[in-house]
Amino acid sequence: MHQRGKTTARRRGRRAVKWAAWTVAVLLVLPVTVAGAALRAQYAGEAAPGAMTRGRDALWLGHAWVDGRRDASDVAALRRRLAGSGIRDLYVHAGPLEHDGTLPPARRAYPRARWLITALHRALPSVRVHAWLGDRLVYEPGQRGGLRLSDASARRAIVASARQVLAAGFAGVHLDLEPLHSGNADYLRLLDRLGPVVRGRGAVLSVAVHQIDPLPGLHTVSGALTGHRKWISQRFFGQVARRVDQIALMSYDTGLPAESLYGGYVAQQTRLALAATGRHTDLLMGLPFFHTESVGHHASAETVRAAVRGIRLGLTREDRDRRRFGMALYVDFAATEEDWAAYGSGWGRPDRS
Repeated sequence: MHQRGKTTARRRGRRAVKWAAWTVAVLLVLPVTVAGAALRAQYAGEAAPGAMTRGRDALWLGHAWVDGRRDASDVAALRRRLAGSGIRDLYVHAGPLEHDGTLPPARRAYPRARWLITALHRALPSVRVHAWLGDRLVYEPGQRGGLRLSDASARRAIVASARQVLAAGFAGVHLDLEPLHSGNADYLRLLDRLGPVVRGRGAVLSVAVHQIDPLPGLHTVSGALTGHRKWISQRFFGQVARRVDQIALMSYDTGLPAESLYGGYVAQQTRLALAATGRHTDLLMGLPFFHTESVGHHASAETVRAAVRGIRLGLTREDRDRRRFGMALYVDFAATEEDWAAYGSGWGRPDRS
């Protein structure tokens, strides 16, 4: 009788363990399944015929264009590549910034910048050439190897660096500081100082920023669990957008494993970004013109085709008549012919009428 009781207790224990395992599995798998279904639903349907390029697209160009590795033949090839496209702005890597916010003298940082700007103005008169500046941000006390925006002297140095590149002939300053924590007041202070300086020279201020919380507050959860704040809040995105002329959302490095999931995610990001961006600011959605493989980026899923379709769907659903809207292509030196073909066929040519 006593042994039978032990056997019954063991059975009950095993049953409890099984139920606990099933409960954990459901709690883990169900949200993923629901999220996957929601993203695939975002990727379904058809984009409006008018959800095509507005002639306000941009392309990130590597440092080789200003350090002497590119020549006149490369400019001619770029002219042929961009002919008839919607690309109006070129973000040319002129940094990186030093960790104190300064730039080396032009002869060391970007010795061929004036040549490039002159050559591009001749080859592509309607294209604007911006200086792309960036660095890694650090936050923790004593943390090294990056730029600390809480340091007022570093913010002043970045403003001085902006003056430096504008004096070299660039038509704008494109700032890419990562990782950018949501709600970073020092970043907003920097933009408040940069805006009048850049616009006072008749130039354009643009920024590249992280993706928006797919669910409210997700950046806080991500930061608490992993220490990595992958997203920013929609409210903070809007605060940044109000302070700049262009804002480019880096809609890649999502870690998603399939085109339908990635395309649906980009459609959602496009809607969130449109809702947060006022009509005075150009909103640009990033395209993955690169093919590295990592935990955060699967080239077979994050395709240009999926991104373009997702962006067009998001535009159609949220604000199909928005004019100050485009795509930003990252990056020239990693792009393939297939990338360019998918961008051209999916997004079309600008209306010149």
